[in-house]
Amino acid sequence: MNIDFSDYARGAGVATDLVNTSPAVRSSGEVLATPDALAQFLTERNIRPDAMAHGRRLTEEDLGHVRILRQEVRTILEAATEEAVVDAATALVARAGIGPTLHRDTHGRWQWYLATSSNASLADELGVLMGTGLLGALRTLSHDRFRHCTAPACNGMFVDTSKAGRRRYCMPDLCGNRRNVANYRARKLTDAEGAPPDS
Repeated sequence: MNIDFSDYARGAGVATDLVNTSPAVRSSGEVLATPDALAQFLTERNIRPDAMAHGRRLTEEDLGHVRILRQEVRTILEAATEEAVVDAATALVARAGIGPTLHRDTHGRWQWYLATSSNASLADELGVLMGTGLLGALRTLSHDRFRHCTAPACNGMFVDTSKAGRRRYCMPDLCGNRRNVANYRARKLTDAEGAPPDS
């Protein structure tokens, strides 16, 4: 797999998405419950690892290794210092990353890519993608962009790669909507309590 150095948001986004599949985050339980669920996770994010080349199906072993990776990535997101992020993310990249190379992108421009070793496991390929993304986000945006979700009772985390840097929720469509609904209900309740009695 070739990972574009300039597209750190993709790797950081996959790291965010993977961390938030955990039953510790999702009240509905384990999102990556089966190898097929893991395959769907990868397909939805347009990730085509070499470990799945030639129609190779994912196994329970692949799933177990990716769940371990998920916890490692969460530890990186929770790291208290930039140095800890760099050390841990660099270790992920070192597992299967093999030197930068130049390739033309879809527009014919030369771009730096990091290739993964041809015999890398799925978890190691994903580790390179996410490690590169996290390093890029740290360098470009800062450690302040590694955040906990602000939704009440949510244990999710994310890397805010937005331009404005004002993201508050790990899953805006889920956590943000829940917060908006809760705020709406609270306003309605307050309005109803403050309304004059019917005459």
